[in-house]
Amino acid sequence: MTRTLAFHNGPVLTERGFEYDLSVLVEDGHIVAVVPGEPPKGCESIDLQGRYLVPGFIDTQVNGGGDVLFNDEPTVDGLRRIAQAHRKYGTTGLMPTLISDDVAVMCRAIAATREAIAQGVPGILGIHLEGPYLNAARKGVHDPSKFHTPDGGELDMVTALGRDGVTMLTLAPERFEEATLRELTKRGVILAAGHTAASYEQLRDGFAAGIRGVTHLFNAMTPMGSREPGAVGAALENPDAWCGLIVDGYHVHDATLRVAIAARPRGKMMLVTDAMPPVGGERESFELYGVPMICRDGQCTTADGTLAGSALDMASAVRNTVQRLGLPLEEACRMASTYPADFLGLGSELGRIAPGCRADLVMLDDTLQVQGSWIAGEGPAA
Repeated sequence: MTRTLAFHNGPVLTERGFEYDLSVLVEDGHIVAVVPGEPPKGCESIDLQGRYLVPGFIDTQVNGGGDVLFNDEPTVDGLRRIAQAHRKYGTTGLMPTLISDDVAVMCRAIAATREAIAQGVPGILGIHLEGPYLNAARKGVHDPSKFHTPDGGELDMVTALGRDGVTMLTLAPERFEEATLRELTKRGVILAAGHTAASYEQLRDGFAAGIRGVTHLFNAMTPMGSREPGAVGAALENPDAWCGLIVDGYHVHDATLRVAIAARPRGKMMLVTDAMPPVGGERESFELYGVPMICRDGQCTTADGTLAGSALDMASAVRNTVQRLGLPLEEACRMASTYPADFLGLGSELGRIAPGCRADLVMLDDTLQVQGSWIAGEGPAA
């Protein structure tokens, strides 16, 4: 007999906004109906007690969590621990992100991701390779000794995950021929520009060749100026490009974020965390490339003050978007769920509370703290 799970008695974020007096019915891990009124008899009931029910958050840039850095532990167990750490903050789907590293580490990370997906590790959607095909002029905390231009064999490795999961690749478009960008896109890789010294014209050409968006807008890219629009100008101008935003009060000024969001079509700005191991962990420090990194007051830096990812979780990103930027809660939640799902090409299955979508759900209280999460209708293991 099919088990039916019913969520009710709280505002539900649907395509029309927050709606009341609805019941969300779940069977076999998917939403089968959203109906008015109380749940049908015989359902297993989850009483929201007036709390918000929103789509599970999707984070396309997660370097680590739970005291695990993906670069240091490119294993199924490492991925499981990272995903568990972020789930506490409402992230039900994530792209574990490998910071620029040696090809051997990239191979292990891709293999671990494939195996994690095969084993059904909750929350793992694919892999995000942030480099090593970047520009040293905008290296950020990446090790430029890892940077290089890939040959054909290496591109085969990058695309090896195939249909087993989503592959996202952050690159500097000025380092690639347009034909290579088109080939990567043809093979199903989602391309994003980042850590780039591209001019306005170079990124505009990159978009034409298949680049889908930009990684952490404003950070590690050419800024927008009065006579040289730079990569930022090209991204803001393009109505089809998705932009990742780190809303932590450190990476980008709040006013800059508000202006950028106002300049873009609705649905193209998405929240990312760029999270490092301290998120959901017990330690405030970690190492990257053997160099100590310190997290203090929600900020991760090197000893000289260079930003090194973030200590941001997705629930905090949503709260910051509401409280610091002044956006409505429904839009902040969509920036954390619906829009990244669309960016990853998963919008028909994830990021929405609608029939046919997987039952990845988050319950928030009035202070926007996570009070529960479900992946494919299942709560976290005890």
